[in-house]
Amino acid sequence: MGITEQLIKFSTAEVAEEAAAMMRLSLLDWAACGIAGAQEAEFAAFRGAQMVEDGPAHVFGGGTLGAAAAALVNGTLSHALDYDDTHFAHIGHPSVAVLPCVMALAETLDVSLNDAIDAATIGVEASIMVGVWLGRDHYQIGYHQTATAGAFGATIAAARLLALDKHQTRHALGLCASMASGVKAQFGTMAKPLNAGLAARTGVEAALWAQAGMTAAHDGLAGPLGFGETHHAEAAEVKLPRKDWQISTISHKFHACCHGLHAMLEALSGAKIDADRIAGVKVRTHPRWMSVCNIAEPSTGLEVKFSYAHTAAMTLLGHATGAVENFSDAIAKDKALHALRSKVEVVADETLSETQSQVTITLETGEVRRLRHD
Repeated sequence: MGITEQLIKFSTAEVAEEAAAMMRLSLLDWAACGIAGAQEAEFAAFRGAQMVEDGPAHVFGGGTLGAAAAALVNGTLSHALDYDDTHFAHIGHPSVAVLPCVMALAETLDVSLNDAIDAATIGVEASIMVGVWLGRDHYQIGYHQTATAGAFGATIAAARLLALDKHQTRHALGLCASMASGVKAQFGTMAKPLNAGLAARTGVEAALWAQAGMTAAHDGLAGPLGFGETHHAEAAEVKLPRKDWQISTISHKFHACCHGLHAMLEALSGAKIDADRIAGVKVRTHPRWMSVCNIAEPSTGLEVKFSYAHTAAMTLLGHATGAVENFSDAIAKDKALHALRSKVEVVADETLSETQSQVTITLETGEVRRLRHD
């Protein structure tokens, strides 16, 4: 059974309670991130520009909008801090693409919270399935899995809420294939969280358009000249979940920055070394992260969220990386941090997994400290 047929079948599947329980936790996590993200001053103009239509769906920061616009705003604001959940099977942030779509439609359709959670669980699991099918080459070439796989997950979640039949769901996926987009070049800018918002909006629109009778290619995802063929998909084998659901291994963040940095930050958290004594720091990480979160000299708070050197210096100098306010433009310009980050060397190590990091700290006395975390 191909990926498209699997997704269509999965859209009406029974949801495992363990999976739904994890989705409830991610719903809380997503809401907290969105409430905090709405307070970011730099996104105020973006949010204000969308508040042009009325509707039943609430948005972070106050007010209501139509479902598609609310999904766009809430998806963007909930990813603004890069503090939301991650899944490493495909290196994506599933909740910020799926939940804004689901919650906006749920309010519009006046469905129960339990039904919304079921739809979101199906959507997140579907996004991970698509992400695995697209594979690491898709991500490595420069596509943002949160935006691409996430859009298909949001579409499946919306199809479930709208109770689309299998033909409508097929067309919704085909329509999504023309809209799913997002590149890693945006990391460290406001357009990175916008990728999540666009994916959420795509889910709403693709499903509603299919419900209204809009048609698309028979298999816009996996067919000839479809999304997969034109977006470097590996077409990896994917199976529908039975007992074990991928969502059950979702990761929630303890640091307000790219998840690629977290293993290093956890390793450094136990260092307890006087920064004045440090002669050099060598960070070893999986090669995947070298083009994702290795901005050597960040100049903004957003760029700091994608910098091994700067966040390592922050941790060693006692700046809490779990505090949202510490990722500011001022912290990016801190001279003490500049001095310490200049001593940090980041190297790729293929022997490490994507969730591991090794840190070697050399003191001026010649003493060496070795730290590791997974």
